[in-house]
Amino acid sequence: MYGGERLSRLGAFSAQFPDAEALHKGLAHWNHIRLSPAAPSEGWREELDQEVRMRRIEGAFIEAFRLHVAPLVEDVPQDPDGFIAWFEALKDHGPGQWDPLFDWLEGAASLEDLKWFLTQEAAGEAGFDDLVALTQVKVPDRAKLELARNYWDEMGRGGAKGMHGPMLTRTTETLGLAPTIDSTLWQSLCLANVMTAFATTRRYVWQSIGALGVVELTAPTRVACVDAGLKRVGVPAEARKYFALHAQLDIEHSKAWNAEALVPLVSEDPSRAKYIAEGAIMRLICGEQCFDTYRAHLWAHTHPLVYAAE
Repeated sequence: MYGGERLSRLGAFSAQFPDAEALHKGLAHWNHIRLSPAAPSEGWREELDQEVRMRRIEGAFIEAFRLHVAPLVEDVPQDPDGFIAWFEALKDHGPGQWDPLFDWLEGAASLEDLKWFLTQEAAGEAGFDDLVALTQVKVPDRAKLELARNYWDEMGRGGAKGMHGPMLTRTTETLGLAPTIDSTLWQSLCLANVMTAFATTRRYVWQSIGALGVVELTAPTRVACVDAGLKRVGVPAEARKYFALHAQLDIEHSKAWNAEALVPLVSEDPSRAKYIAEGAIMRLICGEQCFDTYRAHLWAHTHPLVYAAE
């Protein structure tokens, strides 16, 4: 098996979407269209038909993925203290953690390597602020307040220059990157599709909270490596601000998310622990598959055995 192929057989394939690449590009294009502001149209009935068809395709993939991770979450603790201990251990032992890609990005990657990596990451970025906003609808009050605090930070606490999404956009513009769906590896699109499916589907709200929480838990070390790598090759501080900020802020975000969202949710209903765990593991596997694929591309000439059969 070559790098990043772990999820390649999950989903309902068809003549239109015969493989994972076609499936996730199709879902990514659909997500882009359905989440973009639009005006009323006479074709709304056809749009609804398309919505139902694509939601079935999306659902088939997510359910196949849930079945794939079921053995990994069957023994998740359901008491709050036990669950938080399990969840926080994902930082060290979860899928994709301490991937050697990031030490390499920090210490050896060229500017062109870093630009290729960031192009893949930017094209697969689902928008953490929007995901939090979509997820928080009708969740219990204490968790909702924590998601609101997180969202407010993502929005720069009301200041346009502090908004996190535009910070990343400024990075891509400074580096002259042009991310597009069709030029992006399907594994990166898969990650964004999973996060979007969770946040836009109420039956997956607990999975979304787990997935968002595990991003806050695990991202700081990785983004610090990216920031250091960009600094090493001469990228100015303003263009690195997104990564420098998240290397510090996400540590505090993670602590608050665990204490103010996960603990009360599991305390109120212990059955949620499994679903939160599913979301976390699924998000980490998506990241793992991206890192695996990125290495296969970036190290193809200098590390030819890195993506040999597993």
